[in-house]
Amino acid sequence: MRFYRDTGIVVGHTKLGEADLIVSILTRDHGLIRAVAKGVRRTKSRFGSRLDLFMMVDFQAHIGRNLDIVTQVELVEPFGHGIVGDYDVFAAAAAMAETAAKLTENEPNTRDQYLLLSAALRSLCNREHPPRLALNAYLLRAMRTAGWEPGLDACVSCGAPGPHRAFSFNSGGVVCVACRTAADTNAGEDATVLLHNLLNANWAQAHVAQAHAVNRASRIVYDYVQWHLERRVKSLNLVEVQ
Repeated sequence: MRFYRDTGIVVGHTKLGEADLIVSILTRDHGLIRAVAKGVRRTKSRFGSRLDLFMMVDFQAHIGRNLDIVTQVELVEPFGHGIVGDYDVFAAAAAMAETAAKLTENEPNTRDQYLLLSAALRSLCNREHPPRLALNAYLLRAMRTAGWEPGLDACVSCGAPGPHRAFSFNSGGVVCVACRTAADTNAGEDATVLLHNLLNANWAQAHVAQAHAVNRASRIVYDYVQWHLERRVKSLNLVEVQ
């Protein structure tokens, strides 16, 4: 029988039969894997809550014909325990996990995305930043890691230095007045500055952003992620954007 061992973060669940779960785990070395955890929904399961959403685990799995089978699980960091008690934190974590899963499907090398997600979930658990800002920062950096970093310093069409008010999804970043088209989004200068601060971890400036700037920046980030993924991230519906 062929086994492998890895460390990963549980990013998804699907019920299987009366007591089993199909768990999606973003791993350090084996990409995004989907495996069956047998009997885990029973109250006397030997895995207990170790395969709950957002948990970081060290696990062993048997390679199956269609789906792998989880055979051993050890808890590394219980991120889920620090997340589920706060709705805003949970919503941010759910959007992070779903985005990470979508970005790493069929990708053999996922270590950078795994490290990014683990750092983001740890920050959420420690309440280092407001959940909306933490989510936006994570999404921007996840897109950068995937090769889709938005251009936020200068106009992506002509190079004119910013800050600029408009954002172009087609061009991949901010555009100046001369280059913007009717299809581009008027985000506002304060929102594009906030995006720049979040991408570059300028947290002191990000924390003092006005609510309207956070809302506009959030909408840009969510639309940018889904535009590149070419599908919806359903968990973003949990995050309130005015």
